[in-house]
Parts: sequence; C-alpha cells; structure tokens
Amino acid sequence: MARRLVRLSVVAVLLGGFVLAGCVPPPTPSGPPLPDRIAAVGDSITAATDVGWCCVDPQGSHPQYSWSTGTSLVVNSHLRRIDALNGAKTVAALNAADPGADSSDLQAQLLEASTFGAQYVTVLMGGNDLCWGPTPTEQFRQRVTAAFDAFFAASPDARLFVASVPNLYHLWSIEHDDPWSQLIWNLFNVCPTMLPSNVSDQQRQSILALEVQFNDILASACAKYTNCRWDRNTVFNYQFTTSDISPVDHYHPSMQGQNTLAAITWSASFWGS
Repeated sequence: MARRLVRLSVVAVLLGGFVLAGCVPPPTPSGPPLPDRIAAVGDSITAATDVGWCCVDPQGSHPQYSWSTGTSLVVNSHLRRIDALNGAKTVAALNAADPGADSSDLQAQLLEASTFGAQYVTVLMGGNDLCWGPTPTEQFRQRVTAAFDAFFAASPDARLFVASVPNLYHLWSIEHDDPWSQLIWNLFNVCPTMLPSNVSDQQRQSILALEVQFNDILASACAKYTNCRWDRNTVFNYQFTTSDISPVDHYHPSMQGQNTLAAITWSASFWGS
C-alpha cells in the first residue's frame, strides 16, 4: 500500500507540474526590457512589396507580412516575437517604410518613429541608393549620420536595430539563369545598376563594392550610440535561396523570404540568442 501511495503522489506532482506549466508566464529574455511600442523604417523590403501573387503591386505596401512589424501568422516578425515574450501585454507598432525610399528619406522616417514614441526601431535602408543612381558614398554617409543623430537627439532612450543591405550580387547570381527573371528585370528595369542583362559584370562588381562601403557606413554610424545594434552584416552575408525571392518580380523577398529575414535579424537583435 505504501508503494502505491508513493507512486500516486509522484504522478500527482507530475500532473500538477504540467497543469501549472500552462499558467507560467513566458521566460524573461536576456537583454534590455521589451518595448511597448516598436517601429520599422526603410524601403519596399520592409513594406513587404510583392511578397507573392496575392500582393502584386510594385509600389504597394503589405506591412502585415513585414519581417519587422508584420502581424500575419505567415511571418514570425520582430513584433510577433516581442508579443510572444510579452505575454498578454499589447505592443503598438508603426511601419513607416515606403516603397522607393532611399537614404534621403531616412531622417524623416526615424523622426516619425520618434514622434510615435517607439522604444525599438528597425532600420533596413540602402537598396534604392544602390539600384538607382547610385548615391555617392559621402552623400550616403552624411544622410545616415544626420538621420541617426537626429533620432537619438529626439529619443535618447530608444533602441535602434540596423540591418545590413542584402547582397544584390548574390541575388543576380542565383536568379540570372532563369529566363523569367531576366524577362521581368529587363522589361520593368528592376534594379538597373545590377540585374538587367545589359549590365556588365564589371559594373556589377562596382555596385557590390559600393554596397560593402554602404554597410560599413551604417555600421560606423550605429557604433556611435550605445543603444544602437548593428547586425554585423548578418543580412548581407546570408546566402538566401530562390525560395526566399518573390515569384512576382524576382527582386523583393517572398513571404518565406520575409520570414527568413525576420529570423536572421532577430538572432542579431538585442534579444536574439
């Protein structure tokens, strides 16, 4: 009888543990306190343009699928990850990213995030500076530095996460043999400094070198501030696959690509492992 009572007690303890486990709040993540308000700034990547055939609109935004502030269950965005860690606490979000934006728009977007009261802001900017023009290096440096200075002057306690620009040459290298990609790039002049067939490989290498400089500038501007986190070129170095690329324009991230971007940037963020 005594052995039976001991066994029943052990079972009761185990069952009680399982029941209580459902009531235990999520573990507190390492890093700074979780934000109540987050914002995203950037261009069409963060605005989630052309993520799939559901959302065909070259200048459109579908922020529900954004890697940063997306709310769709398809993408485990930074917002959704923070929501999960916060338990029942509501997190407000703003997506100020705009298709076609470049470094000249960065300061206004960051000040919009500051006015919103964002305690955590993600930045992914520079693709359009490479694809169109491109923007001279010193002008890019001045714009980024001024934007970060203005943001931290307005929101000194906020935290900024800065992602590197995705590798455009890698995009070309894994997609250029696909006839449909070539047709789309040529017909719609997608990223004309890198992707269309009339661009020489020497020109592509020049843009790649410029992109490395742009990422160095972003890293240096971020390093000035304790509350700024650079992704250590995580996005630039990531070897994304064709499944991560939009089937619509063969340029923007697909839904899978947005999810991939969310995962790799979160790992480099203030709360990533």
